[in-house]
Amino acid sequence: MATDIKDTAHAVEAAAVMRLLPGRPRLLALGEPTHGEDALLDLRNELFRQLVEQEGYRTIAIESDCMVGLVVDDYVTSGTGTLEEVVEQGISHGWGTSAANRELVRWMRAYNVRADDDGRPASERLRFAGFDGPLEITHVASPRQALTALHGYLAARVDADLLPCTADTLDRLLEADDRWTDPAAMMDPSRSTGQSAEAGQLRLLADDLVALLDAQTPHLITATSWDDWDRARLYGRTALGLLRYHYWMADTSPARMTRLVGVRDQMMAHNLLAVAARGPALVHAHNSHLQREKSTMRMGGMPLEWWSAGALASAQLGEEYAFVATVLGTIRHRGVDTPPPDTVEGLLYGLPEDRCVIDAPRLATALGDTRPAPRVSPWFGYAAFDPAHLADSDGIVFVKDVPQS
Repeated sequence: MATDIKDTAHAVEAAAVMRLLPGRPRLLALGEPTHGEDALLDLRNELFRQLVEQEGYRTIAIESDCMVGLVVDDYVTSGTGTLEEVVEQGISHGWGTSAANRELVRWMRAYNVRADDDGRPASERLRFAGFDGPLEITHVASPRQALTALHGYLAARVDADLLPCTADTLDRLLEADDRWTDPAAMMDPSRSTGQSAEAGQLRLLADDLVALLDAQTPHLITATSWDDWDRARLYGRTALGLLRYHYWMADTSPARMTRLVGVRDQMMAHNLLAVAARGPALVHAHNSHLQREKSTMRMGGMPLEWWSAGALASAQLGEEYAFVATVLGTIRHRGVDTPPPDTVEGLLYGLPEDRCVIDAPRLATALGDTRPAPRVSPWFGYAAFDPAHLADSDGIVFVKDVPQS
């Protein structure tokens, strides 16, 4: 059995990952079981460089605000702003301080200008995308930015009579942004404005604006550019998603939290499918957002279950979606020590390699009816791998020991 397990392990490199798959997927999803560890982000950066240079990948999408991510994309494609500014402003969740994220953005910009003084052709340039919504666990953005950007794009390019409202109407209905961003609304639905009459009108107007954008596509992609039109679609998806999220923030039913986590991953999935339409991309986020099986967690003592962004994208893309989970042995500075030998992590910890790529379906076959025990992490920030998902992952990246960042 030990020999069989060892035979499933390969060096951590893009070529080894690609050999696990039937073909080059449009979305190659690399999960992580915890956030904030630069060692894992350095590994992500290394794999992305290899995918770019060896496999023709041109986009990376990370678990970050899709709207502010446009700042990073503008920098890597055209040099707008400075590296320090765009990393601070364009990567959300507090991850702009990460040295690994800064290095990723620096390398992408350098790659795009490396060919000659004019830079690479647009079709060969690397692109950056955030695919999360503009929200945190305790904070949700106002839909103002997305709604007004979509309205402004359309107002400059279609007949005014076709617009469902004026910019002044949107401004009147939106009112002050702090009506939308009150953090107390996460715990107290009565503090949310998401089911107010004004919010209901905004949802209808947002739907009409998105419908107009779709209806005018042949004109818009010639009057401006495909990229501008694609960005307007992002504004529309985000506006609708945020208004839907705010609606459920105001809900008082037992399904409230399940709805909220589901809406967030639905927003992520829509963004991932738009990224896939541009060409092959590496996706990086928490394992729970990328796995094909249902995601689960407990929040406020309540068990939640929902379909992740990866599950939703996989349902549409089929074999053009691939998921590789990252699994860890120890994070000693977080109190996560050597895993029990009867867990997936424990089995892999016995391998001689410090890190390796595992053929997950082959490992499941080697284990046969001997299902590993679930690992229980003493630290809430590390989500141990669920052995029930072993055969449903295309591969596993195993990192034996995570050094302190």
